[in-house]
Amino acid sequence: MNSTAAPFSPKNLVHTDSVVCQAPLRILQLCKKFPYPLKDGESLAVTYLSRALHDLGCHITLLAMNTTKHYTELSQIPDTFNHYASIHTVEIDNFIRPLEALKNLFSKKSFHISRFESADYEKKLVELLQKNDYDIIQLETLYLTPYIATIRRYSSAKIVLRSHNVEFEIWERISHNTTNILKKIYLKHLAKKLKNYEISQLNQYDLLLPITHRDAMIFEKLGTKKPQKVIPIGLDINKYRDTDAIIPKAQLSMSFIGSLDWQPNIEGLMWFLDNIWNSVHETFPDLMFHVAGRNTPNWLRHKKYKNVIIYGEIPDAIHFIKQHDIMLVPLTSGGGMRAKILEGMALQRVVLTTTIGLEGIDARHQKEILLADTLSEIINNLQFCYGNPEKMIKIGQNAQALIANQYDNYAIAQTLINEYQHLMPVTKS
Repeated sequence: MNSTAAPFSPKNLVHTDSVVCQAPLRILQLCKKFPYPLKDGESLAVTYLSRALHDLGCHITLLAMNTTKHYTELSQIPDTFNHYASIHTVEIDNFIRPLEALKNLFSKKSFHISRFESADYEKKLVELLQKNDYDIIQLETLYLTPYIATIRRYSSAKIVLRSHNVEFEIWERISHNTTNILKKIYLKHLAKKLKNYEISQLNQYDLLLPITHRDAMIFEKLGTKKPQKVIPIGLDINKYRDTDAIIPKAQLSMSFIGSLDWQPNIEGLMWFLDNIWNSVHETFPDLMFHVAGRNTPNWLRHKKYKNVIIYGEIPDAIHFIKQHDIMLVPLTSGGGMRAKILEGMALQRVVLTTTIGLEGIDARHQKEILLADTLSEIINNLQFCYGNPEKMIKIGQNAQALIANQYDNYAIAQTLINEYQHLMPVTKS
């Protein structure tokens, strides 16, 4: 087992208008990947919430998998990543091997879940549970649920699942969009097993935290009987307040940014590039499309599209987003909420996305966002941008105001603290 523990000294608490914890809640947060760097939605969602919980008085310990797919060099973590009382990691080899995937076809176990089952991780979890008393064990995503039995055996803490998506729905949508018949059959099979597993876990938690009201309704229909509280992704609003409004130019530019090892992102981007971009380019021959993404595959780097620049991973996502007037999020599958859309809105960019991309975000077409699912709708929206620079400015301003009012991480964290206090069997003195 490769395990590390790196304690950090918490800074002075940030006092806000919210009431901080009546007594420090002791939270053990379990993650399937290390939540740094902040270059994907999951890392943003985990880090912004945990930092806000810390600043409002909670005592948080992190136990994270450090996986081969999303490996983080711990020596590169900055001193500002200091909101955890202690950090523990276990290295996990979750590289996808074709033979193992093939064998799983003949197993009832979900292949998606099995990739995160680790004796080493369980051993470290038991060690922490035996040495410490926790009030809350917060599981970040469904993929940590194989450890529920272990938690129950060694701890009386309340178990909470923070569900970032309805996981099986993502794979149902991906299989629906797949044209290769053999791949479609295989993905449907994987999605069915993942659905069976997700349903089997619904009533194993003391509290379920869906990330959207839509997801909460799905879980209710699937049979959850335990309490639910919707806890959306929140942003550190102060990080985005000094952003300049869009100054539309005669020549607009459009960006895409997202982790390109996440199937819905690469699927949506390729749908746009292969089916939409040529017509967009013919209509707007001067429009440039700038594409950035962590783990950009080599085959995509070698593709050539007119007026498309593919950067790969870039050092500063916020700087990249701010350079361009329009932020494109062309999702055709996926689930939960898209943190990058929230970031684009907070930065006063005009976000152009699909119906699926907008799920879970309370924004309106041509008020705080632009919505398009077809080629003609995308063309119409771009024509709107070219013809209405003043309305682009207003959409950006409205978008930032919406994020500040509804997706502030401190307000969201305070709501969660209140929910956790209600779970406690007695009032802490």
